[in-house]
Order: sequence, then structure tokens, then C-alpha cells
Amino acid sequence: MVIAPAPDREKLHISVVSAIEAEILSGDLKVGARLPSEAELARRFSISTRSVREGLQVLETRGLVRRRHGERAEVVRDDVDQFLGSLAMTVRSLFAEDAAYLVQLMDVRRMFELEVVGRLAAGEGQVSSDVETALAELVGAKDFAHYANADAKFHRALVQSLGNEILSSVYGNLYALITDVIQLTSRVPSKTQAEGVAEHQAIIAAIRSGNVDSSRLLMREHIDNSTAYLQQAIDAAKQQGQPN
Repeated sequence: MVIAPAPDREKLHISVVSAIEAEILSGDLKVGARLPSEAELARRFSISTRSVREGLQVLETRGLVRRRHGERAEVVRDDVDQFLGSLAMTVRSLFAEDAAYLVQLMDVRRMFELEVVGRLAAGEGQVSSDVETALAELVGAKDFAHYANADAKFHRALVQSLGNEILSSVYGNLYALITDVIQLTSRVPSKTQAEGVAEHQAIIAAIRSGNVDSSRLLMREHIDNSTAYLQQAIDAAKQQGQPN
């Protein structure tokens, strides 16, 4: 089947993400602070608790909060992350002026991820259980929104597996923007869900077998394909006179 976007429901959590992200970056929410309960946030934003959980998942993927079972989400951003968050917001403003910057972002992503998978395959770091969890979510995704979130979690978990906290912080902030790119690529037909899952499984298999060249090649092909879909989406939007 072709992965199709779910335009209405996938937008419901955006208000939670935008508001809480702004409060953290501005310093209104301090490191160590606890967010209101999911029920309280649902009332505040007039959305379901399910949409609240989706929003909190995005914030966790961006490195802004940490969630533990049975506890309210905790703000975890530190001073380095706050600076990087401001940098990410600057980059986002560039996108508003010229969508070509999105393609440049994919080039930055390629630099990071090829190095990461190569070093993991060479024996540095250890592939975390979060990678396998994200892969399982990719397999079981019921719609495009859930697939895109699982895709983001997979790649971020790979970067975190290397154990370099600075790299994880930098990538975590950039990947908040990359997640937006994944949503943008839904404007054009892309691979089936089964094909996308197979690409991710092949990357992990190459890493686990210790094949540095194969892991880098597979990741390059994966990101190059995504970049091609992105360029198609940008070109289509320009032709139709739509905002990017």
C-alpha cells in the first residue's frame, strides 16, 4: 500500500508542541520542571489525551522533555540545548524564506548519519533498544503520521547509540526540522510502507554485521531517496503557487 497522510488528525498535537517548545526555549519552563498532566494539557488545548501524548512524543524526540511511566513529563533541556534550540529556530526562519534550505538540511543530515552508521558498524557505541523499538513501530504503523514519527525516532536513536552527547544534542534539534521535512514529502507519491521498513531493516542488518561500507551505502541511498521526494514536493508547490 502507498503511505497516505492523515491531514486532519496529525495536526491536532501541533498546538501542544508549539506552545510548550516556546515556553522551554524562553526559559518560562525551567530544566527539571514537570509539565501538567496529560488530562490537564488536554483541557488547556481542547484536544484529546491521545493528541497530547503525540505532542509529548514529538517534544521528547526533540530532546525537550523526558517521559517516564506513571510520571508527568520533565523538562530536560540544558544550556547547550537552549542555544541549539535557538539555532534551530533561526534555520527554520530561513526555510520560510527559501525552501531550498530544506535540501541543504538533508545534506547536513547525510553528513551526520553516514558517519554514525559507519562508526557503529566499526564497533563504536552500541545500538540501543530504542532503535529496535522504533523499527517495531515502523512495522506496525497504521497511518502516515505514526510512520513519520517512528521514522524520526529510528534515526535519532541511531545517532544517540554512538554515545556522543554533543552530537546527540545537535542532531536532536536539527531533527525537529527534519521531521517537518518528512511531513512535506507526503505531498508526492513515495515508497510503500513495506519498502520503507525494508530499507531501515537493511541498515540495521549491515551495522550488526560490522559492514562499514554497506551500512554507509544503504544510509546514503535512503537519505538520497528522501531528498529526491523532498525536491519533488518543493517543485510541485512552486508550480501550484502554494506556500512551502
